[in-house]
Amino acid sequence: GMTGGFAYVLDLKGAFADKYNHELVDITRLHLEALNGYKNHLFKVIEEFVVETHSAWGHQIIDNFDDYIGKFWLVKPKAAHLDSLLSATRARPE
Repeated sequence: GMTGGFAYVLDLKGAFADKYNHELVDITRLHLEALNGYKNHLFKVIEEFVVETHSAWGHQIIDNFDDYIGKFWLVKPKAAHLDSLLSATRARPE
């Protein structure tokens, strides 16, 4: 779930925009310059995943991040604001 949070979705087939719940969430492409903070956050999340799991797939995304970033969606609840989601996530200890 995404209670108060957000998710990154890699949409390799370009079909996600036709399948998400339009009533509950908003989606935004991550390649937009205004979303650089989220783009950097995603890179770090995948990078940490690769370090912990040695995932070849994750490594491929990191190595070709500029090619993949245009295929990612940021998914957030309609009630949430983009300017506060990332800072709230960074403030949570994990």
